[in-house]
Amino acid sequence: MEWLPSSSPVQLPDPNHPAPEPSRLLAAYRAMVVGRRFDAQATTLTKQGRLAVYPSSRGQEACQVGAALSIGAQDWLFPTYRDSVALVTRGIDPVEVLTLLRGDWHCGYDVPSTRTAPQCTPLATQTLHAVGLAHGEARKGRDTVALALIGDGATSEGDFHEALNFAAVFRAPVVFLVQNNGYAISVPLAKQSVAPSLAHKGIGYGVRSEQVDGNDAAAVLSVLDTAVAHARSGGGPFLVEAHTYRMEAHTNADDAGRYRSPDEVEQWRQRDPIDRQERQLRESGHLDDTAVEQIAAEAEEFAVQVRSRMQAEPSTDPADLFRHVYAEPTPQLTEQLAQLRAEQEAL
Repeated sequence: MEWLPSSSPVQLPDPNHPAPEPSRLLAAYRAMVVGRRFDAQATTLTKQGRLAVYPSSRGQEACQVGAALSIGAQDWLFPTYRDSVALVTRGIDPVEVLTLLRGDWHCGYDVPSTRTAPQCTPLATQTLHAVGLAHGEARKGRDTVALALIGDGATSEGDFHEALNFAAVFRAPVVFLVQNNGYAISVPLAKQSVAPSLAHKGIGYGVRSEQVDGNDAAAVLSVLDTAVAHARSGGGPFLVEAHTYRMEAHTNADDAGRYRSPDEVEQWRQRDPIDRQERQLRESGHLDDTAVEQIAAEAEEFAVQVRSRMQAEPSTDPADLFRHVYAEPTPQLTEQLAQLRAEQEAL
């Protein structure tokens, strides 16, 4: 049946998946290079104490960039805590992206105007939000697709399965992109699921599914283009599993050396998505040394600007603790805010 995933992850060239236009592949390469430099800079900021935590997505750039480039400005993105590069690729201010991870605010960017939900830390809860929004937009007759990013560990959560079932029953225009990076923190995939692939989890719900080499940027774009077109045309939800790898630790608080070997990491380093995309573009004549150097310089300047702006101390108001907790503040919150104001005036 057409909704069954391929027996092995899709790689290009593939007769069933047309290659994206060279201009899109070049744009993806540029976004991956800039995204990786941003990711490295954010990791450094964490070590300097400028961020409370940062979950690196180094090695997963093809998935991050592919997700952002596969949807339009009218569509919605529902990211996880590890998807900062996807948000930067979507055009969101990088300092606003890092605001949550610095602990300054609940979400640093404007959700309605960016059509990007806050980065979600609880596993899989945003899948239900994505389905609900997609269903609501469809009922209003709007041309909107919701794309929900999740990790492999999230596929073990009940919310993920509820989201698949609801989306299938109501044919909601939503795409689920599972970034299978091999580990749910320290738990390997083999201890999470014995299914042939995580893409197969869509079968029981009647959700069209596919699996793709998540380190092949061209293949990721091609498969996601198919998934988004399927959802947009009224075909219902689509589940994509991207096989990739998290090169860094889960976060700066994690010691990945305790549960995976250097040899395993090195094997995946040889499949680096940026290196692979660069080789493909060079071979096709769409990239040369000059362009590579220009893009690298652009990425470095991007990092310099992020670093400079993140060095500035944020302006905070303690009263922000009480804002947006409820639409109408409760008597208890009003009383607590008054106490805070009185203490501030007494200083």
